[in-house]
Amino acid sequence: MRRVRLLESQRGLATTSLVILAGVALGLVLWLMRPVLVPLVLAVLLSYLLMPLVDLLQVRLRLPRLLAVSAALALAAFALGAAVMLVSSSVQGLAARAPEYQAKIVQLGHRALEWAAARGIPVDAGVVQDRLRELPVAELLVGTLNSLLSSFSTFLLVLLFVIYLLAGRTPRPRRAGLLNEMELRIRKFIAVKVLISFLTGLLTWIALYALGLELAVVFGLLAFLLNFIPSAGSVVALLLPLPVALMQFDGGARLLMVLLVPGVVQVALGNVLEPKMLGESLNLHPITVLLSLIFWGMLWGMAGMILATPITAVLAIVLDRLEPTRPVARLLAGRLDF
Repeated sequence: MRRVRLLESQRGLATTSLVILAGVALGLVLWLMRPVLVPLVLAVLLSYLLMPLVDLLQVRLRLPRLLAVSAALALAAFALGAAVMLVSSSVQGLAARAPEYQAKIVQLGHRALEWAAARGIPVDAGVVQDRLRELPVAELLVGTLNSLLSSFSTFLLVLLFVIYLLAGRTPRPRRAGLLNEMELRIRKFIAVKVLISFLTGLLTWIALYALGLELAVVFGLLAFLLNFIPSAGSVVALLLPLPVALMQFDGGARLLMVLLVPGVVQVALGNVLEPKMLGESLNLHPITVLLSLIFWGMLWGMAGMILATPITAVLAIVLDRLEPTRPVARLLAGRLDF
């Protein structure tokens, strides 16, 4: 009996060690393959969004598959191109007014020095003002634009993956079955998440544009992307317009509205509309979301943080539909009654 227990203990230790080694190996592979895997995951998400349109064109309108896929991709490329043009024109227009904002920065720095001097805080005013005058505002804006545009270069690889995913898929009639149910739930989650993020970005852009804030389209695009990062992304999206608002507005109601209106939009869409559209079955526990953000952020950086919630939610959907792995899905959702 003692020997049997010893063998079982050794077997359990060996299994645990193998699981740990497999996890480390998987993490290393995911990190090494990130230049290919990140565009691939983006392509899968985009293909799920375009599949209904391709099916509509191919089945209802009886277009050839190649023509239906080309039309769907042309629509996606047009949307991306429009976003790039809007961002580029907005940043270039702001860069042309860089001297005005340079003077505004110096003025704000002077006020900060006066505030510090009134409270007896030792500050070298001459050095601070010299550094503010030397701040390369135009170069920073152009560099930001180049960084944003360079991030769109991966769209070519994403486009290539989407072509293969859509062209190699045959539209199937809806029927009962585990795989079809999982596909429908995954498609619903991705569609709702992208729709809510799009509405967040669009309404943020409209609100900031109505307030007269420069770079409103840039902040709208960032609100769309950061909405995929729960909680922290919304906070960052709210704070990003603040430096531009401080330079452009002299305090007052408009400065407060820059924070208040997008905040109301994010609360209404993220905390009210999105849960109603998704339902309770796709909820993830906050600890699960936090751990997924840390894990995918460490592996794939900012792209991993944006993709963390969709990846984890899709994984939870798949695990929930398989009987042996259903307890893991309930654990991800924070339901421990199993």
